[in-house]
Amino acid sequence: MSTPQRPDLTRQLSTTSGDFDTSNPPEVRKYLRTYGLTPPNVESFEVQAQRCLKLLAMKTTPIEKFQYLTHLRATNVHLFYRLLSENVKELTPLIYTPTVGEACVRWSEIFTQPEGLYLSWHDKGNLRQILDNWPHDVEITVLTDGSRILGLGDLGVNGMGIPIGKLALYTACAGIRPDATLPLTVDLGTGNKALREDPLYMGSRRPKVTAEEEREFLDELMAALTDKWPSIVIQFEDWKNPFPSLERYQNTYTMFNDDVQGTGAVIVGGFINAVKASGIPAKDHRAVFLGAGSAGVGVAKQIVEFFIKEGLTEEEARRKFYFFDSNGLVTLDRGDKLAEHKVYFARDDNNGRQYQSLSRLIDFVRPTILMGLSTIGGAFNHDILTKMAKLNDKPIIFPLSNPSSKSECTFEEAVRATDGRVLFASGSPFPSLEHNGKYLTPGQGNNMYVFPGIGLGAILSKAVSVTQDMIYASAESLSTSLNKNEVADGWLYPDIRRIREVSVIVTRGVIRAAQQNGVDRVPELRTLSDAQLDAYIKEHMYDPFNERENVGDEVAQLLATASGIGNAKDFTNGYTNGHAAHL
Repeated sequence: MSTPQRPDLTRQLSTTSGDFDTSNPPEVRKYLRTYGLTPPNVESFEVQAQRCLKLLAMKTTPIEKFQYLTHLRATNVHLFYRLLSENVKELTPLIYTPTVGEACVRWSEIFTQPEGLYLSWHDKGNLRQILDNWPHDVEITVLTDGSRILGLGDLGVNGMGIPIGKLALYTACAGIRPDATLPLTVDLGTGNKALREDPLYMGSRRPKVTAEEEREFLDELMAALTDKWPSIVIQFEDWKNPFPSLERYQNTYTMFNDDVQGTGAVIVGGFINAVKASGIPAKDHRAVFLGAGSAGVGVAKQIVEFFIKEGLTEEEARRKFYFFDSNGLVTLDRGDKLAEHKVYFARDDNNGRQYQSLSRLIDFVRPTILMGLSTIGGAFNHDILTKMAKLNDKPIIFPLSNPSSKSECTFEEAVRATDGRVLFASGSPFPSLEHNGKYLTPGQGNNMYVFPGIGLGAILSKAVSVTQDMIYASAESLSTSLNKNEVADGWLYPDIRRIREVSVIVTRGVIRAAQQNGVDRVPELRTLSDAQLDAYIKEHMYDPFNERENVGDEVAQLLATASGIGNAKDFTNGYTNGHAAHL
């Protein structure tokens, strides 16, 4: 007998969804039926932000700041995004990396309210029915199984912090409406024995399902998601092995994997600018990669695409790369069985010689580029960095591991060892510094430069799939998004505070690539000029600063209709800077 369901249940997953915003003027409060449920003063956005920042300053640790911002997003979503958009550089590290790493480790300990959707192995066969419990129309979901959270390992359902944080950035950076996003964690068990034995752990206490069982579950889930929301964009995140799902679904569904494709794209975007700044032709570069996991290989494959566009053959481009993992230089003859994704870059020109030392490998290869995706904090020590400085006038050094504690080196270490000549980008943020009288700002190859635009581009074009050309277009577009001052100062990435401008440029590139590949389903966008398409993109971006006016316009139109006045503009003139005319 099936469980009876309560009829006519309306549910908001956030506490208030912004209806209780103290910037709402009286008539809006009356319309929303919240009049009298908040203090009477109508506040300006500036006063609201001042209060929030003061409250944030009272919190002494990053995890406390994370919890406050989580509460703010749940209780006043528009205020949260106004605050984030005006302080994106300062607040992003608190809602995403590096703080989200600690939040995930402690997720079952600090859990206070429902966010997102959890689907478990025992729900198999009923996934489509469970999706009906979600009360909003969804345009994009971020999907994880928690099996490889940042550099922190298998965290099971504690990994939910990643989809939540990621989707907050989709909204803040690309203007995807917050209620059109779905954080989704699939609980397929965990290989983390300590978690399974933790009395506070909120996931199922079973070992990880087999690869075949996971595939069966995901087949059902992907079909269910697209049946419920036919145009949904599905982004996979933090899977221990991301390649099977990417290969299985990328041509069938509108999906991509940010760890592989987004990371590759954002690094290529910075890499294009680094190659230009180095003064060395593309054909003369050589790259050593520390770490041969899925992220590293994904990055390298997209750089291969860049080299090919610069005139190299695929074979010539592939042979620019030397991968170094826990067993040394990845070669075809070192005696171990290579993971399938490593074979493409495995060397066959080592003449039987194996390299177990990164320092010795650098002596052998004499690289122009050093990339780190190893999650080994401090792996680029002073010896390694000074070798790169001796070999190159402007060494390209990208320590890309997250969080900051796992970064292969810091910006300061790279600057000191290279006397300020380094072309640097990291995965986590590092502070600017002064060196020899110059103020130097590090590049951060943060995926938030590209994944919001990839998602929004797929949504607006209604792409039937996310093609490799769309991913590469995001990288190329990113590389062109720097303004004149940023180029003059030697930056590899644009100022993160311009992220919404950057996202428009990236979104346009993604849409154009979708059109060229014939995977778009909005033909009227094809005839727009770039300027017209930019205007269309901006028009369809959620803006938390306009939400009050949007409701005010709705109220004014109703009042105008009731009063027999055809133009509602007279009623909206009073809604400025948080003040309302007496109507």
